[in-house]
Amino acid sequence: MLTPIKGIKGKSEALKQRDFAYENLYSKAVSAIRQPIESFFNWINEKTQIQNASKVGSFQGLIVHIFGKLAACFLKPIVNP
Repeated sequence: MLTPIKGIKGKSEALKQRDFAYENLYSKAVSAIRQPIESFFNWINEKTQIQNASKVGSFQGLIVHIFGKLAACFLKPIVNP
């Protein structure tokens, strides 16, 4: 996963070429951090369907929904299908 740096209008071609290596290293570093976090949240969503909170009517209800789903996710025994 690459996360390109937003370009600056009017930046000369020479500056673009000079900054290319830096931007590539930055993108790879950001990707290395983001990928495990996104995988973890995807796993939580797969196990709990935590995004389905359409019946929640208050902030307190949302907090109960989130922590209830997370508790169920981590307390459920892991069984290979």
